[in-house]
Amino acid sequence: MGRSQETFNKKENEKKKQQKRKDKEEKREERKAHTSKGQSLESMIAYVDEYGNFSSTPPDPKQKKVIAQEDIRIGVAKQEDIVPDVVRHGIVSFFNESKGYGFIKDQETQESIFVHLTGLVDPIKDNNKVTFEIERTPKGLSAVNVKLAV
Repeated sequence: MGRSQETFNKKENEKKKQQKRKDKEEKREERKAHTSKGQSLESMIAYVDEYGNFSSTPPDPKQKKVIAQEDIRIGVAKQEDIVPDVVRHGIVSFFNESKGYGFIKDQETQESIFVHLTGLVDPIKDNNKVTFEIERTPKGLSAVNVKLAV
């Protein structure tokens, strides 16, 4: 007599396939039962309150605020013009001698300002106290006439 061609492994694989098909069919039936087709437009609309949270109730028209179109600003606010003649004090937070650039932290505004080798009067290193002037460049502010503070 010959052995059966079905092995235990084949039977297990077939059972897994049948179970997968059954699970898939159950999920399909569940989706059909809970479908949102045919709902009214009102039931699908979500509102946002003044704190940015979603809500199913519309906002109260009495609390509506009117905002003038001129008051709406899109983009970055303009920075105040910095007087370029003022000598500022700062500390060199980073300077790479081989690449020739670094950053100075302004002691007044705590702003990090770019400095290039061409703007140096004295050679500088990290953590040196310096005096400098500010120049506006197309890429932002840049420190010029950088000298070691005495």
